[in-house]
Amino acid sequence: MYIMPGASSFLPFTVSAANDAGNGEKEETSSVNLDELSLYTAPPPPLWYEESEAGQLEEKVATVRKLAEPYAIWCQSAYSKIKPKVQKVVQLGNDTYVNLQYPPKDFYPRAGVIGLAGVVGLFLARGSRIKKVLYPTGLMTLGASLYYPEQAAAIAKSAGDSVYDTAVQSYAAVEKILKSQVKDKKSNEKTNQK
Repeated sequence: MYIMPGASSFLPFTVSAANDAGNGEKEETSSVNLDELSLYTAPPPPLWYEESEAGQLEEKVATVRKLAEPYAIWCQSAYSKIKPKVQKVVQLGNDTYVNLQYPPKDFYPRAGVIGLAGVVGLFLARGSRIKKVLYPTGLMTLGASLYYPEQAAAIAKSAGDSVYDTAVQSYAAVEKILKSQVKDKKSNEKTNQK
């Protein structure tokens, strides 16, 4: 049986010492405490913990960690902001894949007509770059709105609402800037008159 060195001090048993005479007579056995035997003495436990000084490697690692901590925090916050968007894109890709595997009725002919409208827009858009963007986009939008009028109306309504909201916010921002410039001009004129 194997006993851990520290655990033997907790076991209740007595140790008998042998007689030096060796004459075989049985004498009274005297109990000896385990701590009295030199074989079982252990160093006393430290009363306080002494922390060793950091070496060069530990100091350099700590310095690198302190320098890298702001970047790690920034990366974690960026990841937490980007992760939901990436998950939405992945979900959109999965939904698109399933939709293309099991398309609705007349999906491919409609997609062909909408794509052809875009190609026709590219041929009609000779000259400026603006035409090359607007003609294909406009013709594809027109083709899509003919095939999907309900979705086109919903998109137009939400786009109209967002354009209106943006216009109102822009108007408020310009008005605020102009008012602050007028106040600055008036205060400058008063200081110049004095």
